Amino acid sequence: MTNAAVAPRFDWTREEIAALFDLPLPDLLLRALEVRRANWPEGRIQKSQLLSIKTGGCPEDCGYCSQSAHFKTGLNASKLMDVDAVLAEARQAKANGADRFCMGAAWRSLKDRDLPKVCEMISAVKAEGLETCVTLGMLEEGQAEKLKAAGLDYYNHNLDTSREYYGKVTSTRTYDDRLETLDRCRKAGVSLCCGGILGMGEQRSDRVGLIHELSKIKPHPESVPINALMPIEGTPLGKSEPISAVDLARAIAVSRIVFPASWIRLSAGRENMTEEGQALCLAAGANSFFVGSKLLTTANPEASEDEKLLDTLGMEWGPRTDKPQVSGEKVVA
Repeated sequence: MTNAAVAPRFDWTREEIAALFDLPLPDLLLRALEVRRANWPEGRIQKSQLLSIKTGGCPEDCGYCSQSAHFKTGLNASKLMDVDAVLAEARQAKANGADRFCMGAAWRSLKDRDLPKVCEMISAVKAEGLETCVTLGMLEEGQAEKLKAAGLDYYNHNLDTSREYYGKVTSTRTYDDRLETLDRCRKAGVSLCCGGILGMGEQRSDRVGLIHELSKIKPHPESVPINALMPIEGTPLGKSEPISAVDLARAIAVSRIVFPASWIRLSAGRENMTEEGQALCLAAGANSFFVGSKLLTTANPEASEDEKLLDTLGMEWGPRTDKPQVSGEKVVA
């Protein structure tokens, strides 16, 4: 096992992470490639599919979100979907090659009255042979354990940005609220899907701060989604300048180095990227995609475009069969 496969570290400093961001891009990509080769030798790209099981009407004021009740985005609120309808979507996702099925509800927090129905969805999707993931807002004491018992594999709860910049994005929940929910999932034995959004007007130091915060979570999130902001008309961030593919790839490469045993997902924003930009992000170490024509409420590349991209790059879809087992602070590859 090479040094690149020794991970994860939980003592990263902001200065060390900032130094990675400051590397010349070819040097940074080379380091990220070494880590990917050592920890993910099969080199496959994992498919996840995302479904909005309850859309709109959220009381949070996250400045990027079309589902917030605070903003006029033209999105109509809906009720929680029926289990059979969710299961039909999951079966179609599996038929399209997805390994993980993610269900998102536009809630500030999961209410106990909705917990049984959500658990039924999780169990039904799990029975189809898919990994399960949900994003339901904040969790109260004991809820993560019930989700786990239903068959939940992953809980998605992004930190969004650095602690310092967070107040410019949302005011209706705190950074520590987010960390508390992540901690409850960890204690219940649920894996974490946790990353952030780039292109919200933050500085590079905020991207450093986001990755530093994530690096302190022990163990690290098993999935780290890196999203490019999809500006939504009517939201406070709707006129934000788009992040460049180079800046996105730089953040992905740093994430690959800091989180060598984690899936690094190129998430929202692919619809607005060129084939070359997506290829650069894959070269930087991303090894997971969201597939399907929609991500909650925003567009995503069609399946045919994704197939063409991977065929052009000579890469393959598929779950990892030799995922490293984390033991202490080393990854056994």
